[in-house]
Amino acid sequence: MIERAILPDETLALERSVGVRAVHVAQGRWRMVDAAGRALGHVTTDASPAGIRYRAQRFHAPTRVFRDVGLFWSADDAVAALRYSR
Repeated sequence: MIERAILPDETLALERSVGVRAVHVAQGRWRMVDAAGRALGHVTTDASPAGIRYRAQRFHAPTRVFRDVGLFWSADDAVAALRYSR
């Protein structure tokens, strides 16, 4: 079972995600918003034995559920997957 990982200050450090900002929406969950204000998807943190993983998810309107885009070792990689998988 994967447990939700909590970052100490509930901030998501993004290094190379220029033009994207993280809006904290719940414990261990952020909405990624582009420069135009459009939501790209969500990034959540998952604890694994090897460390914190970042799960990228996008909302699928027809089924009204979030679908996984991928599971990554860095927040930047998760955000990049959301940016380029449109």
